[in-house]
Formats: sequence, structure tokens, C-alpha cells
Amino acid sequence: MATYSTNEFKNGLKFLMDGQPCTIIDNTIVQPGKGQAFNRVKYRNLMTGRVLEKTFKSGEKVDAADVVDTDLQYLYNDGEFWHFMDETSFEQYQAAESAVADVTKWLIEQDICTVTLFNGQPISVIPPKQVTLEVVETDPGLKGDTAGTGGKPATLSTGAVVQVPLFVQIGEQIIVNTEKGEYVSRAK
Repeated sequence: MATYSTNEFKNGLKFLMDGQPCTIIDNTIVQPGKGQAFNRVKYRNLMTGRVLEKTFKSGEKVDAADVVDTDLQYLYNDGEFWHFMDETSFEQYQAAESAVADVTKWLIEQDICTVTLFNGQPISVIPPKQVTLEVVETDPGLKGDTAGTGGKPATLSTGAVVQVPLFVQIGEQIIVNTEKGEYVSRAK
């Protein structure tokens, strides 16, 4: 089994901790004036979704997680599971809430998502970087405010709430960056 040393740690690296796959969210190398350097690591347990912290001594090694990232098409939610399909083999996967908890507001049927599989089970879902959604609720728009100097909250068709410029009105399609949860532009 492959291993990673602390000098190979970087954000997004997947490793095994207590037999469960985890991914590094933040890695800080600390070199105290006296004593051995160490890495302060914030990581997410991909099975439970919990964010934890651990300190690793310099040179310490961890086992690599045997996970696979694959592109799957999001199909639907049956109330308990979120269903995805491989477009080439038509094999279907069902993801539990722990795998999609942070991204349910960005999942649109038939969009291609990056799904992390561990032992054939989805454990993490990353939606497309940008999605197009309809504004279903917001304050009335202001004509002529094209500079986008202000902002107002808008509820989108998936239930997500983002800040939009004042000129955006109910019923418009807008493009949203899913990584930051920010308005990008109107959809054409």
C-alpha cells in the first residue's frame, strides 16, 4: 500500500485514518524555534463528513486511501438517497446524505458530478464548478443598476440563497459558482 510522508501533504490529499478515508482541508507546517517541526492538519472524514484536526511529527507517514474519483450523472433524490449513473456502463450508485450533505443545494438532475468512490460506494460528491439556477424569490429589481454595487439575497430553485446584484429579478436564470456559493452572471 502506498504511503504519504508529511512533506507530501497538500490540500485534497486522500489518506486513511483509523481505516477510514479522509481528505486534507488545511495543512500548516510549523517550525518552532526549538524542537522538531510538525504539521498541523485539518482533515475531513469522507465517511462521516466530520472535520477533525491532528498534529503529525515531521517525517511521519500515513497510508494512502484507495479511492477513485469518477464523473457520474446525477439522476434524482428518492428522499433517502441521491442516485448517480455512470454514462458509459449505465451502472447506478446511491449516495447517502453524508456524501452529499454540503452540496445538495447545487445538485441539478442530469448534471455531471465528480463522485469519490471507496470500495464501490460514493463517499463524496463535488458538483460542477458552475450551475445555472432560477431565482424564485428576491426583492424587486432596480432598473438601471448595472454596476452591481449593491446586493440582495435571492432564493434559487434548489433552495440555495446567494447574494445577487440589485437588477436581478424573480424568474431569471443566473449562473452560480458552487465552490464559493457566489453569483457569477445572468444566464443567456
